[in-house]
Amino acid sequence: MDGYNLVSFAGIFVLAALAWALSADRRNVNWRVIGWGIGLQLLIALFVFVVPAGARVFLLVNDVVVKVLDSAGEGARFVFGRLALGPGQVSKEGAESLGFMLAFQAFPTIIFFSALIAILYYVGLMPLVIKGFARVFTRLMRVSGAESLVVASNIFVGVESNLTIKPHLASLTASELCTVLTAGMATVASNVLALYVLALQKQFPTIAGHLISASLLSAPAALLMSKLLLPESGKPVTLGLNVEPYYERDGSLFEAIINGANAGVRMIVGIVALLIAVLGLVALVDLVLGGLGNVLNPMLGTHGVWSLGGLFGYLFYPLILVLGVPPSDAGVVARIVGERVIVTEVTSYSDLAGAMEHGLLQHGRSAVITAYALCGFAHVASMAIFVGSICALAPQCAKGIGPIAVRALVAATLACLMTACVAGAFFMEGSILLGGS
Repeated sequence: MDGYNLVSFAGIFVLAALAWALSADRRNVNWRVIGWGIGLQLLIALFVFVVPAGARVFLLVNDVVVKVLDSAGEGARFVFGRLALGPGQVSKEGAESLGFMLAFQAFPTIIFFSALIAILYYVGLMPLVIKGFARVFTRLMRVSGAESLVVASNIFVGVESNLTIKPHLASLTASELCTVLTAGMATVASNVLALYVLALQKQFPTIAGHLISASLLSAPAALLMSKLLLPESGKPVTLGLNVEPYYERDGSLFEAIINGANAGVRMIVGIVALLIAVLGLVALVDLVLGGLGNVLNPMLGTHGVWSLGGLFGYLFYPLILVLGVPPSDAGVVARIVGERVIVTEVTSYSDLAGAMEHGLLQHGRSAVITAYALCGFAHVASMAIFVGSICALAPQCAKGIGPIAVRALVAATLACLMTACVAGAFFMEGSILLGGS
């Protein structure tokens, strides 16, 4: 390990200490959860980043995802023609790409992957894998079966994961509810991973492997941070029990494809609505802050344009240094990671791609760490979506969920940063998986 690797490794424990300092009950922390939460992340990272077989597996996964993405693009190219061609692509008729277009190239892949996940549920593969992960969490960390199941489910799906514990939602303790929300915001759904891969693939060829490993690392990190921020003080009904995932099986394979594709369309509509509303509101706030800056800069002797992204960049700057990002890149990374709280990870990943394309990051480790730190739905809009989903499925949970949701957002943000620390601790310039960006 070099100096920055050691900083990243130490950052794992600094972030855990910060979460403990913010805990609602510092004397009641389950240290078994904390120990296994860190231990599982390090074991996964060792397999992926150090063991040659693990690196080969994840490079293979990266190649498979890229090939599947290319298959997903066939339908989009048939519907949208030249608009659906990615940067550098040429159609069979000889038409050249017009450049990257989020709506015509990335969004259609969400429909494809949603249908693919529905097929995996229908054939019984997805429930089997989720149960396997859930049993590991329940056995090693001694948490409730319900929260283990929803954390495991969130590795693969998004807000739909709440459905897997629908019969248990009404009986969840406050700590379990915090875990459910944290897991939802600390991870990303497999169907939107494709969106980030397309945004970064040109500058970051192995991004698919990185994002998949980030999804695995974020699951134990979410449990760890949730239990630090809001330790268990009640008696979970499913404590130590293996809970079967609840889901409504489609009547046929074709019905699964239809329902999966329709779910993808609904997700796209939600993403588009959020981007239009949030980015518009952020622009309005930046306009006000910019005007305020023009007035106050001469009085304070400062300079520069005031903006929401700049404000969050200052707030996140110390945390970014803790991740092991070199100081020369820390300002750019802090702004990209900080703005995610407001503008969503979609915009932040796009900004990361732009920063890499324009050479704003001087070190390869900075791009890797940023990619891991952004791999989660840890933003205000997502918090509202997950809270709304839980309250719709179990109205009894609505009472008192607000403060829990805020704690969960903080826990999810710290979990994503811890995942980035783990990646930074194992970063090697010569590594194909980590250094080959």
